Amino acid sequence: MKQTRSPRRAGSAALVMAATAAILASGGAAASTWSDTSLSWRYGTDFREPTDPNKITKNIYGLTHASGYKYGINFFNVDLLASNSKDPGANNTGGAHEAYVVYRNTVDLGAVSGAKLGGGPIRSYGATIGFDWNAKQDFFGSAKRMLVIGPTVMFEVPGFLQFSILAAKERGHTNIPGTVSPSGDVSFKTYAIFDVDWGIGFSAGPVPVKFGGYAAYNTAKGADEFGGGTRPEIHTDFSLMFDVGALFGVKDTFKVGPEYEYWHNKFGNLPGVGTTARTPMIRAEYHF
Repeated sequence: MKQTRSPRRAGSAALVMAATAAILASGGAAASTWSDTSLSWRYGTDFREPTDPNKITKNIYGLTHASGYKYGINFFNVDLLASNSKDPGANNTGGAHEAYVVYRNTVDLGAVSGAKLGGGPIRSYGATIGFDWNAKQDFFGSAKRMLVIGPTVMFEVPGFLQFSILAAKERGHTNIPGTVSPSGDVSFKTYAIFDVDWGIGFSAGPVPVKFGGYAAYNTAKGADEFGGGTRPEIHTDFSLMFDVGALFGVKDTFKVGPEYEYWHNKFGNLPGVGTTARTPMIRAEYHF
């Protein structure tokens, strides 16, 4: 069944706002060596959800903050996803709405120890910790709460490229009757995430371009909310962003470009209807 990245309590929106404010404030308090905050908009017409045969249109509005400090990097992102009626809300009055939050902190062990740990293609070694949290207003009423921790290798590239092996502990929920728990809650088996994140810059004539994204392979996480098995999943999302503002003298401010998402065995579901998504998008960003 569908193990969606979705919500459980309406009041959880306040938690998102509080976490956003706290993390952004902490970036300034931690003596950032660099900082980048942006608002984004994405649009695609070929999103999929498990058990749903329809192609779904979504508008996704995002707030992203990344900053470096003496001992590492903070990353925070919150997406607000608005579906059309093909992905109905809980009351079937229109499309579902969802919030999805990601936070990661990567500590550079070389910076902490004062020793050069890398060499050759490796810039340094680190440790990453963070969480995923979401809330979606749909019939399933699920909630994802996930903690991750693990080692990271940072590579020597023009931009950034890092590979992490993360241990993930995830809890889910559904409002649908017939779950293994009367409350609808489920605690999945600890599983591994093999994750690559990158952001590589280059130029296309007078326009700076950034190729960025992530690719993750998640191992199976045991039984789902209904006692069925889960499968390993593959999820990748990448974009090619053109700094069009540079043409008008405002570099690193306005960016636009194509984005593509591929998701196989979405949320760990067994192969079936809606469990594989191939979604081209258009993306625009305003950095400040």
